[in-house]
Amino acid sequence: MKLSKYLFLLVVGLILCLVMVACSNEESQKTSGNIESDGNSEQAFNLINSEIITTMDSSLAADESSFQFLGATKEGLYRLGDDGKPVEGIAIDHKKSSDGLTWTFNLRENAVWSNGDPVTANDFVYAWRRAVDPKTGSEYGSYMMGGVIKNATAVNRGKMAVEKLGVKAAGDYKLVVELEKPIPYFKSLVTFGTFYPLNQDFVEKQGKDYATNSDTILANGPFILKGWKSTSSSWDLKKNKDYWDADTVQLDKLTFEVVKDPQAAVALYTKGKVDRVKLSSDFVDKYAANDDFQITPETSMRYIKFNQETNKYLKNENIREAIARAFNKQALVDEVLNDGSLVANGIVPKNFVYHPKSGEDFREINGDLMTYNVEKAKKLWKKGLKEEGIDSLELVFLAGDSEVGKTVSEYLANQLEINLKGLSITLKQAPMKQRIQIDRNLEYDIQISSWGPDYLDANTFLNIFLEDTGGYYNQEFNELVNHANDELALKPAKRFEALLKAEKILFDDAAIGPVYQTGRAQLISPKMAGVITNPFGPTYEYKWAHAAQKK
Repeated sequence: MKLSKYLFLLVVGLILCLVMVACSNEESQKTSGNIESDGNSEQAFNLINSEIITTMDSSLAADESSFQFLGATKEGLYRLGDDGKPVEGIAIDHKKSSDGLTWTFNLRENAVWSNGDPVTANDFVYAWRRAVDPKTGSEYGSYMMGGVIKNATAVNRGKMAVEKLGVKAAGDYKLVVELEKPIPYFKSLVTFGTFYPLNQDFVEKQGKDYATNSDTILANGPFILKGWKSTSSSWDLKKNKDYWDADTVQLDKLTFEVVKDPQAAVALYTKGKVDRVKLSSDFVDKYAANDDFQITPETSMRYIKFNQETNKYLKNENIREAIARAFNKQALVDEVLNDGSLVANGIVPKNFVYHPKSGEDFREINGDLMTYNVEKAKKLWKKGLKEEGIDSLELVFLAGDSEVGKTVSEYLANQLEINLKGLSITLKQAPMKQRIQIDRNLEYDIQISSWGPDYLDANTFLNIFLEDTGGYYNQEFNELVNHANDELALKPAKRFEALLKAEKILFDDAAIGPVYQTGRAQLISPKMAGVITNPFGPTYEYKWAHAAQKK
């Protein structure tokens, strides 16, 4: 799942969420074979969240925590079901024109907001227009809809009125969407939070207070958010009895508490206070033999982002490549993280997308594009410094304030300073909200960025480098990605091959330094049954979950 075009880019391996694999990660959370549903057991989970909820405004959301709770409380045209496949949401079906440019969605007539208002096609029209309206300032709206919904880019740039956006209501329960071009992954795209509907009357009545606390938001999904305001460190999800599919929802309540300290989090789990905990490397070996221990692979990528825009030395390709090759990734994932994470030598993750003809994994086809090679790094570093007429370089390294974020950034800073003579690094660790502003202000030189997919396609990892990526620009790369998504949109094999080539260009330029593909080591209570881990979008889906107990 992305943060905003810039946001997500900045969100460090810090954003401890992100989305999971599209392959084996498409599984529901495992439960032991000796448990079953018990209608008499309390249908509740007690859980930990790694961050506060930044916003519950779907137009402005740009981080995993926000999308997680938007996904629990809201529903778009479709929602992700088991195996990462879109299932019925507010839409009961759709038709697509032969040229792939017009989609007509028929909406259910029994969906209501938590204030009793019906959910209609107009709610989607209003929400989508609001997301691309430049007055809203939705970075994700421009990113997710630009080049997708007809006229979205022009509207977002103030060149057209919002009424020109290619979305309209053909009655209360029929939504017609016009696209700029055929989008092979459009059905999965509309499961994403930016495409959720909004009740116009309610939003406008709340004004500036909209989505700042539990009383100023509405739900149309499986759960309702309670006890939350923008600074809250704890909150609840309660079953939405007015949800159109409420009979399917078995959980009555989920409680959440923000806990950043790994030791405190584990202590809560061992005392039976919470039902799931993510393990830092210090605890993996201790609990690896525990019956509750699970490793979950993910599709989120961590990489070094270079600020080429304001740091003239980072415009030097040799300096960037030296940094990208100067740290031991295998030691990082095996010894520092120790959580199932994988070494990353590209930007498209393993086990995510496959060639439409051969079935080969994208990552396997393109192979390793940026590996750890300390000797080569030293030579490139020396050459780059000479080209710039300097013998040393000081860099500000932006990182997160979570334990994992701190540990990873400190490891990388140490590796880089040891292996690249003359390099001095100053760590700037900050919580998410501050990191977002620091990134916007370009007050850093390098940072660990995080990217999780927004839909099941390699394009979600490549098109983020078309613009606004710290000053990187390559016309050939841009043309390839755009060609893949325009002329080749209905030619799956050729499109896939164009994206393969585009990724190679990215690393020929040393545009970024790939670090690792995330994994999660966790202790998960056997009572947590039916929880789905999504390949993109909200990390977890609780609609079909229930509390189980031993027979």
